[in-house]
Amino acid sequence: MPKHHYQLHLRWTGNTGKGTSSYTAYKRDYEIKADGKPVLYGSADPAFRGDPARYNPEELLIAALSACHKLWYLHLCAEAGITVVEYEDEAEGQMIQNADGGGHFEWVQLRPKVRIQEPEKQQLAKQLHEQAHQLCFIANSCNFPVRCQPRTSV
Repeated sequence: MPKHHYQLHLRWTGNTGKGTSSYTAYKRDYEIKADGKPVLYGSADPAFRGDPARYNPEELLIAALSACHKLWYLHLCAEAGITVVEYEDEAEGQMIQNADGGGHFEWVQLRPKVRIQEPEKQQLAKQLHEQAHQLCFIANSCNFPVRCQPRTSV
């Protein structure tokens, strides 16, 4: 069974000169780098003193689920002879915070909107979302429901 290894470098950039001497003394900003790729700028959710102009880990999790589903779906459509000409997703998720400050995602909802060329394959195109969901590496790694509500047009 093949294994795939992923590596990146995360660097905290939020030291304002006082380190973490207090909860309000530092920024939550960080940079994610991987060889040959642009820097991804992150922070905490604004509710946790983060920079709203940067991606937070919760958004990145939803983005990973949406992107993984899309990649599998496009693969399956190509194999099935379905020509996808547009694909968009309005993904969202809900996290609940515990009394101790921790928390977890309760669910993520994917809403892919797909346009294909073959009218006679519209039903198959819709069905392939279920298979894409079953194959998605990221969805298979989650301990919360990831639902998919696709819309397909010609």
